Amino acid sequence: MDRSSPSRSRRLAPAVALAAAAALTLAGCASAHGGKKAEEAAQNASVGKANTPRMTVALVTHQAPGDTFWDTVRKGAEAAAAKDNVKLIYSADPNAGNQANLVQNAIDQKVDGIAVTLAKPDAMKNVIGKAQQAGIPVVGLNSGLSDWKKLGLLEFFGQDESVAGEALGNKLNTTGAKKIVCVIQEQGNVGLTQRCDGVQKTFKGSTETLYVNGTDMPSVRSTITAKLKQDSSVDTVVTLGAPFALTAVQSVGDAGSKAKVATFDLNRDLVKGVQNGSIEFAVDQQPYLQGYLAVDGLWLYKNNGNYSGGGVEPVLTGPAFVDKSNVDKVAEYAAKGTR
Repeated sequence: MDRSSPSRSRRLAPAVALAAAAALTLAGCASAHGGKKAEEAAQNASVGKANTPRMTVALVTHQAPGDTFWDTVRKGAEAAAAKDNVKLIYSADPNAGNQANLVQNAIDQKVDGIAVTLAKPDAMKNVIGKAQQAGIPVVGLNSGLSDWKKLGLLEFFGQDESVAGEALGNKLNTTGAKKIVCVIQEQGNVGLTQRCDGVQKTFKGSTETLYVNGTDMPSVRSTITAKLKQDSSVDTVVTLGAPFALTAVQSVGDAGSKAKVATFDLNRDLVKGVQNGSIEFAVDQQPYLQGYLAVDGLWLYKNNGNYSGGGVEPVLTGPAFVDKSNVDKVAEYAAKGTR
């Protein structure tokens, strides 16, 4: 992905403009008064931190226990919150009904903004409507690209999962893969389904979907192992999250299979897997950026009336491939927990 594409630059222009204005203001103050005192004052200033009134933002995701992907999303959100003088309230539940209740809790707390994932958009529709009725702006991130506008969200930050799946399918066509298993760890999650559907659309070989219980990693391991033992013609396992890719590597060993593993999403250990060759490649949607932009977007809306994409287009954070050609550079940031 070209991170410097014109469309993306336009979407992020309001944030850049505000940052530039703040920098010019500080520079102007130093120039107006001049001298060493002005320089010392500038050095003691809270560089890059907003002095706007304190606001509260709730980030509500469908994170399952143990899914480290969301730690990166949260770190991005926390970084934006620290910069923007925002109190961040994070909560999560993989059960759609429970996630809706968490959004209701945020409404009851009268937060200034809500950032929410839409893995199961139908379950979130009513409570998002209640937030809007209460005058609370709502933005989407990560899951729900096909539904955020229908639900009236202000903006959306994430990856087009269908496009990402198609890109992975095309990538597999260059690796010599003939038969793949696409492992879905949560039934009913529209984003995960779109990924596998996208892979099947472009991959020229045979594709089969395998459902596993993503909340029970030993079960994930045994289910993938059983599949590989049952069908030795499977040459690639495609997983939809870093922890499941690492577990799939174990399954390959358990089954005595020669299958390769490719995946969506990253974490620190997954990057090491790409480096040592146990993982062929990963599709990165930049979760840190998703969390950061969601919180920053709500701050911009409250303090300057901005909304990225004009409420019409999403801000895309992926897909981008991480493989042997670029993994060492990505590892530098993964070690910090930001990729």
